[in-house]
Amino acid sequence: MGLFAVLLLAAAAVVRRGWAADSRGFAAAGVAAGMTLVLIDRPSALAWLLFGLALTMAMLSARVGKNEDAWRWAQRLVVHAAIAVIGPWLDLMRVHRVTRRRRASNLPGLVRLLVLPVLGGAVFIALFASANPVLGELIGRLRLPPLSGEAVVRVVFWILCVVLVGGILRPRWRSRLLPLPSLGGQRLSGVTAASVTLSLVVFNLLFAVQNGLDLAILWSGAPLPDGMTLAQYAHRGAYPLIITALLAALFVLVFLRPGSETAVRPLVRWLVVIWVGQNLLLVASSLLRTADYIEAYSLTRFRIAAMIWMVLVGIGLGLICWRLLRNRSAAWLLNANACVVLAVLMVASVVDLGPLAAHWNIRQALDPDRQGARLDLCYLDTLNGAALTALVQLEQRTLDSALRDRVAAVRVRQMNAMQARQSDWRGWRWRDQRRLDRVAGMTADHPLVGPVPGGRDCDGHLKPPPRPAAAAPDPAVLFTVPLTSTAGD
Repeated sequence: MGLFAVLLLAAAAVVRRGWAADSRGFAAAGVAAGMTLVLIDRPSALAWLLFGLALTMAMLSARVGKNEDAWRWAQRLVVHAAIAVIGPWLDLMRVHRVTRRRRASNLPGLVRLLVLPVLGGAVFIALFASANPVLGELIGRLRLPPLSGEAVVRVVFWILCVVLVGGILRPRWRSRLLPLPSLGGQRLSGVTAASVTLSLVVFNLLFAVQNGLDLAILWSGAPLPDGMTLAQYAHRGAYPLIITALLAALFVLVFLRPGSETAVRPLVRWLVVIWVGQNLLLVASSLLRTADYIEAYSLTRFRIAAMIWMVLVGIGLGLICWRLLRNRSAAWLLNANACVVLAVLMVASVVDLGPLAAHWNIRQALDPDRQGARLDLCYLDTLNGAALTALVQLEQRTLDSALRDRVAAVRVRQMNAMQARQSDWRGWRWRDQRRLDRVAGMTADHPLVGPVPGGRDCDGHLKPPPRPAAAAPDPAVLFTVPLTSTAGD
């Protein structure tokens, strides 16, 4: 997949030469080249999306104005993706129209031209096959590929590849684009500067109460109500508070546009700054809530992604406040947020979150102050080999023989699955090969012992042996009729 991306990038550089003279297109092509290395190391849907995005921007940059914002770029990319799907059909229709005008296509004449060589060749092939056993055996082996699910998936995959290549080498163009919608462009009925000011005062007071409780409980360790644990308190409020911060950002965007009647008042600006600061503290408390929940349970890919999302919300709030204080345009805000999101996605395409979660959980399991039984081996088993080196580390360092046997069972299952994928050239990945090489180096001087034979659950526990089948009853006993009867019969 990575080599295919390299070839596509080289073909685009040869066919579409205008991007080389544009600094923005050259930078986008450089990002696409970097993503090809990611695809060679660890192909993923996200890496493919970023590669296609960067390469498309490079191909379109020569025809796009220097000052176009992220909103107009998004429209161009959406139109490009939509038209690329039907682009080959549009080209075929154009070719058909041109050939029909030129009268270069004469189907009956073409049929008359091919009848004799095709039929004659088929007759001679049949005669040679009957006369030559070797040739007959080779022809007898010719079969159409079976129509299986794998064949259908491959056909769909190659159709998508054709669409991708056609869209890159022949990008479509659209000059008419929609303007950036203006949030709060019209004055809403009943919304005045006084009402916005009073709302900010009320919101600040409410947020102060919530932040005060978080400071007392999360940050200072105040006691919780009876029957509630810190993990329950943390999990209950992590995501609703992020929604609260997003609603606060929407309020500022709609009612406090730079240059509006409310935004120019010094009191309102100070209230907005205080409120955004409280929202940032709310986001920080949500991060701490998630960290406390992870400490009580375990770390997963989803929880890492959730914390990254919370950080992005905080950055977005800061950018909104900066826009208000510096009278920046909506296009500036959109461009800044788009750059931050793309940068985070690029880092996420390079860094595998699975090993991060696995090694953190293993370190917690090896901590003498914690119980190794709290380790979620079922989750580590779902990481598709990303936890392999962490499992080997735990297996070598744990002193609990029962836990070591369970870890060995999960490790063997993960290693066998990874080796099976690596044996197929379609599933081979450079990163997985490095993991296997690292495991070989870790176990060179300290060989691992295999688990006890037997069926295993996802967490490595031995499955109980199946119950013996009950013996079939004797038909003679089933159909025996008693000879005695009671008086009432």
